[in-house]
Amino acid sequence: MSRLLWQKAGVTTDAEVMRFLAGDDVILDRELFPFDIRATAAHAQGLALRGLLASNDAEAIVAALQDLDAEWSRGTFVLDDRFEDGHSAIESYLTERLGEVGGRVHLGRSRNDQVLVATRLYMIHALDTLRATLTQSARAALDRARRDEMAPMPGYTHLQRAVPSTVGLWMASFAESFTETAELVAMTRRWIDACPLGTAAGYGVNLPLPRQQVSETLGFARIVINPMAAQASRGKHELQVLAAMWQAMQDIRRLAWDLSIFSTAEFDFVRMPPETVTGSSIMPNKKNPDLAELLRASCAVVGGAMTELQQVLSLPSGYHRDLQLTKAPLVRSVRVTCDAIRLVPDLLRRTEFKLENMRRAIDGTMMATDRAVDLAASGMSFRDAYRQVGDSLDSLTSAEPEESVTARVSPGACADLRLSEIESRIAALAAE
Repeated sequence: MSRLLWQKAGVTTDAEVMRFLAGDDVILDRELFPFDIRATAAHAQGLALRGLLASNDAEAIVAALQDLDAEWSRGTFVLDDRFEDGHSAIESYLTERLGEVGGRVHLGRSRNDQVLVATRLYMIHALDTLRATLTQSARAALDRARRDEMAPMPGYTHLQRAVPSTVGLWMASFAESFTETAELVAMTRRWIDACPLGTAAGYGVNLPLPRQQVSETLGFARIVINPMAAQASRGKHELQVLAAMWQAMQDIRRLAWDLSIFSTAEFDFVRMPPETVTGSSIMPNKKNPDLAELLRASCAVVGGAMTELQQVLSLPSGYHRDLQLTKAPLVRSVRVTCDAIRLVPDLLRRTEFKLENMRRAIDGTMMATDRAVDLAASGMSFRDAYRQVGDSLDSLTSAEPEESVTARVSPGACADLRLSEIESRIAALAAE
């Protein structure tokens, strides 16, 4: 590891202690590195704007950072154990390229606000990616709802056959859920869209930093005004981002559960794309819904990460090294959530629905609720109608399920799905 940014003259470091202190920071910073580079360039331009850095020096720093970003993208610059973290790697690169000028880039900032701004930019990018993919998932579910809008299928409560339903209602539930979660993601993005750069270690600096201009350069909507509030936001904002991601993963988990259950021989309602199932190493007949099962389980990664963050965030005001441990659960959750949701639109488009099998699974007893409602609507007490129908279930013969679902006219029900309203919400998200 190169000389540490904070290392004092004459003080040696213990390699084992340093391994513990650094942890996986340099590896995790590979996710944040492009954002750290971008924020460093904006900071250098801000210093020049106030005359704290000569314009030509700032231009040299920005040009060197552009080169670093290009080398990083090509894979010719690698973050490894030569560096304590991404911040020290950037400063080391600049110093090697520009000498003393490169060392001036840290004027007016701390690693505290440096990691804060890089993490904010990373989270905003992740939320933008998630919102876009949730919108695509919502569109895919909406397309499936329209394709088989009135195709009958059993509706279940407690995993027991309950009433006739439709494929349109089932798929529209995911269209609306994904849309609702995308709206939550958009709200979360607006909530964290504030620039902490220029707050240094949490107490401001004795320099007239152009914080508003730097914030605008980086694309933020506003600045975090109070430096101590900026420090207090670390982990707090990550936790809220994870909460939004958990909601997305919860939607995915429900879809994965449905597909895995409905693909069993006992139901035989769906056939998932062949690329998403695997065989058994011993049973030649098996087709295992591995993708659905791993999508289902991945929700636990985000839930566990939220618990990690909640346990770390028991701290007084000011910076504490504990906060370093908020980075790993965030990065882990972003990866699994974005990887998972990216697979959903194609899975929805390519899964085969076995409509005849779904229709065949609807028996006469599933019309009992319809019969009770009809009797009550004609003037009988609903409790009397409920008992009368319940006492004569054996007399309910098989009926046409289409009759049941077309009569379901309450807003949002099978015969009035209001898909155009869901589509309008999806369009509004796409237009933001």
